[in-house]
Amino acid sequence: MKSAYAYIRNSWKNPWEGYVGELMWKRLQKWRREPAVVRIERPTRLDRARSLGYKAKKGVAVVRVRIRRGGRRTSRPNKGRKTKSLMISRLTPKKSLQWIAEERAARKYPNMEVLNSYWVGEDGKYKWFEVILVDRAHPAILSDKNLAGVAKQKGRVFRGLTSTGRKSRGLTRRGRGAEKVRPSYRANFRR
Repeated sequence: MKSAYAYIRNSWKNPWEGYVGELMWKRLQKWRREPAVVRIERPTRLDRARSLGYKAKKGVAVVRVRIRRGGRRTSRPNKGRKTKSLMISRLTPKKSLQWIAEERAARKYPNMEVLNSYWVGEDGKYKWFEVILVDRAHPAILSDKNLAGVAKQKGRVFRGLTSTGRKSRGLTRRGRGAEKVRPSYRANFRR
């Protein structure tokens, strides 16, 4: 006997097929006209949100963030140099787009901490992520044993302590070949 969350998870494995695909097409049309950071009433992917720590209680909010796709863009130099030395193509940021989306949500809601985030859609121009935020001063959060620790980590998204931040920092790597990753690249570079 499968749970309701299992069915939701299954349907999101191929988001462009079935009923999720039909909904996605309609959603994206609406989302494109919305502001870049929008607070929403409930998560679009309930199974994913719950697995990342979301709870339907006071002090927990969900925000949808729109972010433009692609690598870094830079101006083309007007002085002479080799084509390969122009440094205009394949400039990629050190952070993932998901991490940047989390930071933007944190800046919009300065009284809240980012718990986690997940992908909800993309088209040719944008990507959308939903970010779970936790109010660091709310009594309901401070009394919750799972969320109280997150509320105490001030500015955790800007220090790369969220799941996607840790991934971008290379902390998902373990064992041989990952010695120079912990505690950070910078700390190891100084040694």
